[in-house]
Amino acid sequence: MKNDAFKVILLQALPASGKTEVRKFLANIDTEKLLREFHIGATLQLDDFLYTNLMRRIDSELQALGFDRLFYCGDDQPFIDGREWGTLGMLLNEDYHDLMNRNVVLCDSAARFLFDRIDMARMAVGLEPSLSLLDRIIRNKVAERVETEARLIIQKKQDQYPSSFDNRTIVIECARGGADGSPMPLEGSNGYQYALPIFSNEILEKAAILYIWTTPEEARRRIGFRTDPDDPNSAMHHEVPMPVMNANYGCDDMDYLIRSAERPNTITIQAHGRKYHIPVGIFDNRVDITSFLRETPDKWDSQKILDVSKAIRKATDTMYENYR
Repeated sequence: MKNDAFKVILLQALPASGKTEVRKFLANIDTEKLLREFHIGATLQLDDFLYTNLMRRIDSELQALGFDRLFYCGDDQPFIDGREWGTLGMLLNEDYHDLMNRNVVLCDSAARFLFDRIDMARMAVGLEPSLSLLDRIIRNKVAERVETEARLIIQKKQDQYPSSFDNRTIVIECARGGADGSPMPLEGSNGYQYALPIFSNEILEKAAILYIWTTPEEARRRIGFRTDPDDPNSAMHHEVPMPVMNANYGCDDMDYLIRSAERPNTITIQAHGRKYHIPVGIFDNRVDITSFLRETPDKWDSQKILDVSKAIRKATDTMYENYR
């Protein structure tokens, strides 16, 4: 089999657009068919959701102990400082590097290890290392309370380490946007115009973008539909509070960046002293064709599988035309 797979796919869209469902679909396709029909190898998957969840847990524990929150304005509110989107990008860069080098973490406390990683990532985007500035006793108490979530983050990444990267595709999922009604271009730490240049050269030089297109109104509708109170911390069923949907995901700038690109079906990015033309394909999911994928694969409807396959294939073919 020829090694013709995408090396990296940035899977991007508003929350509830179908990103996690598409990742699940790709992970359950026969590897030969996946490569033949979609130019995608057996997938390895990275996602910043676990970090956002950990940050919210840290804030909740600090508040319970009578201290100020560090990351979010409130339990159901956006980030205090929008540069935290850059923090998440830096953490994904590290995860990609760890994955490619199969780095194994050995530590007494997964939480304290991740606290240090978060602080280093924050410093890289101009924020202060707030976790290391906490009183040592308080820091250790919070670490004890979030240890389970922290260890899961490390374990999920390390469990994927393959023996070979031949015909493997690393799928990196994240959602970025701006406030409802924002004019284009988005500015500051909003949207993909900020998030994409944060990615490392290692990622950008191998990346293609699979964008799942859903309107903000439809995304808000689906958030309520997908939320499962019995599984609140999963990537598939977690809730995104409506104030966050309005402030951070009321719009996104993917269409603007595509229309402004120097080459068709790409996005032009200036980063690391270079110019990148990142191939992009659009999976139109404005009319929902992915929600059935939340079920176990044995319950997937064959016609719906064909519909999803056709939509993804159209997008990945467009990406692949510009990938080489």
